[in-house]
Amino acid sequence: MPQAVPNRRNEVTRRGFFDRISDSTLGAALTYLLGKDVYTAPCVYAEESLPGPKVYDLNAKRPHFEPRAKAVIHLFMNGGPSQMDMFDYKPVLDRYHGKSAFDRIVESDVQNIEQAGAVLRSPFKFARHGRSGKWVSEVMPHLAECVDDMAFIQSMYTTTPAHDRAVYRIQTGRMASTLPTLGAWTVYGLGTENQNLPAYVVLDDPLGLPIAGTRNWQSGYLPPVYQGTRLRSKGSPLVNLQPEVLDSPESMHLARDLLSRLDLIHKNERPGQLRLDARIATYELAGRLQLAATDALDISQEDEATRRMYGVGDQAKYTGRVHPIYGCDSYARRCLMARRLVERGVRFVQIYINSQIWDMHSDIENEMWAASEKTEKPIAALLKDLKRCGLLDSTLVVCGGEFGRLPISQFQENHHFAGRDHNPHGFTCWMAGGGVKGGTVYGATDELGYRAVENPVSVAQFHATILHLLGLHHEELFFERNGLEDKLTFTHQPRVIDEILV
Repeated sequence: MPQAVPNRRNEVTRRGFFDRISDSTLGAALTYLLGKDVYTAPCVYAEESLPGPKVYDLNAKRPHFEPRAKAVIHLFMNGGPSQMDMFDYKPVLDRYHGKSAFDRIVESDVQNIEQAGAVLRSPFKFARHGRSGKWVSEVMPHLAECVDDMAFIQSMYTTTPAHDRAVYRIQTGRMASTLPTLGAWTVYGLGTENQNLPAYVVLDDPLGLPIAGTRNWQSGYLPPVYQGTRLRSKGSPLVNLQPEVLDSPESMHLARDLLSRLDLIHKNERPGQLRLDARIATYELAGRLQLAATDALDISQEDEATRRMYGVGDQAKYTGRVHPIYGCDSYARRCLMARRLVERGVRFVQIYINSQIWDMHSDIENEMWAASEKTEKPIAALLKDLKRCGLLDSTLVVCGGEFGRLPISQFQENHHFAGRDHNPHGFTCWMAGGGVKGGTVYGATDELGYRAVENPVSVAQFHATILHLLGLHHEELFFERNGLEDKLTFTHQPRVIDEILV
């Protein structure tokens, strides 16, 4: 039989292949130029179809597993609250009051050894509260009503007695000033449910910044889009938020749409520029904030009973021996705003206080009442209000400082007004809501309150537990940097504190 003759018209010769590919390349180049110069459409580079720079945004992301909490309110008590004068009852201090403790306290743990005195008992009365019978000082009368919703970690420890470095560690996990904070890691991992409000909101004190300033809410080496956004608790939430001349809604919409298109063209011509991405995202958010933030922070929409419960309007009560004791109006406003923000889908809210009101080196009796009057009533109201609104189960409230205080006295020029020096070896933090088992106490310090001796909790464990409640595994939440997978918990291998979880 005759053999079939192959059809050579469909064969591609080597010469024909290069003729065709040159036509295709010129066509692709022409399409790109037309798209860029004529139609101003976003241009797709060939390499964009390949693995390239990741997109960093604040869109809601899936957690690693089912979360217990959807949002966090972090009440940062900078200065180092005295654990044995608040929640860590130490009756042994009464027995040893006025006696030397340097057989059990290492001199190198005292920052100002020339000012160190003897054992100092707490000047406050303690009593049991709630079904759990938790010991609470008389300076925490409102929080004493909430102990059955709170889990106390009474064995926290850190690695430095210096304020700034201890603040960096509690905020970032390490004693460095350029790293991402807990809030930045949270929104990096989860984004936010409300695109009209910042994912990470900071309500700092109108009287001034805390120690370490804005580094308390920085994004560090994470993309800048994840840093905290400061909102003002009085007046306009942001400076220059409203335009001088208000156009019609239709005109404003068209103007923003045009700006968005121009931004997109500018951004596509500069791929991989994270600061540019963050700046564009910030300006877009500012436009949406004009209505959303003003509404979220308008506490006049709350009824009078709610505002009174928080302490809105409470001014100075009396003048103390050293410093005046102010009312809680400012802190009350910010606690109420925090509830309104998480109610609207904000992921992470931090509240700060001016200066270091918990840094009580002298006259601790007066200073403790002053700090309590400024913060304690609003915090208790926040817990009660979240519970009333059905938000406590999905909102994790975290409260604590960077370290605690020593059980011995510290004297200034007037020896009648004793205070306490810094203590990184043992202090108390507490959590409530968001999957936390209320009415629990975990860990313990020694009989003087000096050092964590039972189930010590490191800062890394503290962070791992918060991330766990948000549905994030601390080992799986990382950012590739210099060839390494950097994490909030760094190279530590902390254990989640399951004992305080529901």
